[in-house]
Order: sequence, then C-alpha cells, then structure tokens
Amino acid sequence: MPSVQPLKHVPGSAVDFGVAIDVDLENLTDDDFAIVRDALYHHHLVLFKNQQNLSPKAQYELTKRFDPASEAYGHERTADTFIHKYFMGIPDQPQVQIKGHGFIESFMGLQDIKLWHPHHRRSHREVIPEDKDDAYTRFNRWHIDAALYDLNPPKVTTLMAVQVPKGRRQTILYDDGSGEELDAPLATTAFISGQKMFNMLSPEDQEFVRTSKVEYAPHPYNWIKPAKMHPTGLSVYTEGREEPESELPPVDPSKIQILPMAWKNPVTGNLFLQVHPAAIRRIHLVDGSIIGNLKEVRDIMYRLQRPAISPQYVYAHNWEEGDMVLFNNHGLLHTVVGSLRPDDTRVFRQCNLATSEPPEGP
Repeated sequence: MPSVQPLKHVPGSAVDFGVAIDVDLENLTDDDFAIVRDALYHHHLVLFKNQQNLSPKAQYELTKRFDPASEAYGHERTADTFIHKYFMGIPDQPQVQIKGHGFIESFMGLQDIKLWHPHHRRSHREVIPEDKDDAYTRFNRWHIDAALYDLNPPKVTTLMAVQVPKGRRQTILYDDGSGEELDAPLATTAFISGQKMFNMLSPEDQEFVRTSKVEYAPHPYNWIKPAKMHPTGLSVYTEGREEPESELPPVDPSKIQILPMAWKNPVTGNLFLQVHPAAIRRIHLVDGSIIGNLKEVRDIMYRLQRPAISPQYVYAHNWEEGDMVLFNNHGLLHTVVGSLRPDDTRVFRQCNLATSEPPEGP
C-alpha cells in the first residue's frame, strides 16, 4: 500500500497542506487511486518524486480519473487567446501541455519550440529594476487554472518538471508597503490554500463569502491582458485598461460564468475562498443586488484574500527534475515565480481538464 508522508516545510512556515506519495502512476490501480484521491482532498497537494519516465498518457489518465466525463483541456483555446504564447500541446496527447522557458530543438514530437516563462515585467505596473533581476522577483499572477468562460474549472492539475534551471535562489518581494518578502528557489511554483484563506476571515466576512457569487469577464484573459497587476500578483489596478467587449472574440452571454465565492471540498465538506482575482468582474450578493463597480469589486477581494498570501502561508515548491505535483485546483491558488535569464531552460508538462460540472458551493 502506498505510504502518505507529509511534506517538510521550512522553519517558521505555517503551511498546512501537502503530502508525498510513492506509487506507480504508470500502472495505477483502483485501490492506489483511492489513496491518492483521499490524500488530495485532505491535503490538497500531492508530490510524486522520480516521474521522469511517466508517459503523457499516464499523466492525462491520472488527471481524468478525478472526473471521468472530462475530456477537453481546461483553458479556452481560440486563436485570439494570448495564452497560446505560454502553452502548446504534445501531439500524441494534446491535453498535456508543454510550458517553460528557452529554445527546445525537439521534445515529444514538437520541433524547434520557443518557450516563454512569464516575467512580472510584462504584466505588473511597477517592476523590479533590471540590474536586480537575478536576485529579486515577484509572484506573477495568483490564479486558478480555468477558462472561466464556457468551460468549467478543472478539478485538479498535474504539473511535472522535465528540466529545471539550477543554481541561484531569489527573493520574492511583495512591494506593497508591508515589508514582506520570501526566499524561494529559482522559478518556483507558489501555492496558497483557499481553505486557510476562508478560515482566516471574520465571521461576518465568512458569511459574505458563503452567500456571494462571482461573475467573471467573458474571455477573461483577453479582457485583462492590457491591464496591469498589483506588485503582490493578487489584484489588478483599475485604470480603464481592460479590453473593451467590442474588441474581444464574440461573446455568448450564456457562457459567462457566475460561480460561488466559496467552493466546497467534496470529501471533507470544508469551504475554500476560491476566486481568480484578476478575472473577476462583478459580485452577486445574496439579496439579488450586484456590486458592479470594478474598483470596489477588486478592493473587496484583495481585502479578503491578501492575509493568506503572507510568506508563512506560501508553499514555494523546490522543483527537482522528475517531480510531479498533483494539486486541488478547487482548493489552492498558485502562481509562477521567477526571473529567468535568456540561457536558462525550464520545461514542464501540465495537464488539467475542464470538468463536467461546475464547482459546488456551500
């Protein structure tokens, strides 16, 4: 029987999620999957070491097992969606996407590909000076893996490190007046808990979250692309930069998503404050009224979410080649981190699938 071991966190950490499991993912039995699923919904992040030889098919099948009716990749894949710059599908298993940084001559049927690691300079309003780029970095954009238009948010994401840049560490700067910062491995992926985020709220705020819904913008990543992020990566400055609807791909009102602000864990029943802070457009209140002022909406969400991204609550994974992380996309927010040099190479395989049903609310 596979053993489930808690992850060891750095001294001073208050991170309360994450386990490691040693199991044969290429030949995963129903009994072993039951252990993995139970661990995922109790601990929200599962690390599998030494998966260098795992096939894309097995990665896809593990991801799909959480929702057998799911099939499509979890993000909108139109020619107008700028996310194409950062992901491309493996030809033999297109639901598994390649992401990373650097030029790759050949990889699993892909030839001469250029990968781009998101740098905060492309999306943040205030940026770290170039001469400090090696030593300091930012959370790029806290998010849920989800299209948030038409397609339901994936239940889980699997993310595997194929090639990892080695060497230096970097300091993540919050640059929001708090003085907070976090030492992190180069090009880490950072995770925070939506359950912790909810539990830290006052009783009044918990009631607000339990009874409110979030409306996301249509084609949200096209909509938000011209806008600039807050230095914490947790909010967007409201400056009228958002793409007007007339410039978006055609909008079908029936595909606009209005989701609960709190999502329920299907195993424990615990609640998570699970909102993509950059893509939100309106808040629907329990009395039927709507908060439509975009700055007010963003200010409310920032106040609710900001306490849970303080350094002691952030898990910054120290990637090693062959690591595969399975995480609860209905319970964690995450972000890419790191300032990479032109000659750094980072190659990852990612898979998430749009679910057959929307997330369950309270």
